Amino acid sequence: MTDSANRPLALITGASSGIGHELARIFVQDGYDVVIAAEDAGIDTVANELRALGLGGRVDAVRVDLTKHEGVDQLAARFTSADGRAPDAVALNAGVGLGHAFVDQDLERAQEIIDLNVTSTVRLTHRLLPAMIARGQGKLLFTSSIAALMPGAFQAVYNASKAFVHSFSEAIRNELKDTGITVTALQPGATDTNFFARADMLDTKVGTDPKDDPAMVARAGYDAMVAGKDHVVAGLKNKVQAVLSEVVPETVKAEQHRKMAEPGSGSK
Repeated sequence: MTDSANRPLALITGASSGIGHELARIFVQDGYDVVIAAEDAGIDTVANELRALGLGGRVDAVRVDLTKHEGVDQLAARFTSADGRAPDAVALNAGVGLGHAFVDQDLERAQEIIDLNVTSTVRLTHRLLPAMIARGQGKLLFTSSIAALMPGAFQAVYNASKAFVHSFSEAIRNELKDTGITVTALQPGATDTNFFARADMLDTKVGTDPKDDPAMVARAGYDAMVAGKDHVVAGLKNKVQAVLSEVVPETVKAEQHRKMAEPGSGSK
């Protein structure tokens, strides 16, 4: 491996599959050392795959539960300890969804959505930013969602969590504008990952409709991050939807979302 001191370092969460996996691949191909994190054993498989590319960078896999404060702090400590390297780029991509009507959802699972999508994002950002600011450079990429722009009937907690992430990213982008740190929000639409299976939404219209390629989505996010853009909507269909969301009433958007996410809508 080449000297890691001469290579930038990136952290990618939720990197065991989907968009996070593709982001990790792009970072490695672009000359980064990477720390990739996820809660499942698939993170080790991804690490071996990235090392097999033979591009010379260091690939460290961390299996950690980011729904827990201890897990977030364990991951952050790799970068904030006395002998740690502050990351040059951070892609906070870990997130899960949950379908069905809110009153029918298991409350503990709904709480896990908040803990992972919202709390871990805030906590990890707070832990990592000081060292990045002290160095005067760095890039943050948050995986938000097109779902942040609409009330998520039958996916209420998930959409609300992504609305939080999007607002949070835009706010701290402004706060950090004179620090050398850029902040970018990636807004994918429905993407071909295991998201809908995990969210128990395979019988919904959005779960059965065609989906975007996660490699395309990751590339859009990475390129926007490198360019220092505030946000990027991945995919032409989603760009149109984002524009329409600015003029369509919230009640209408909620009804449209219901038609996409209501259980059984995939067979209608």
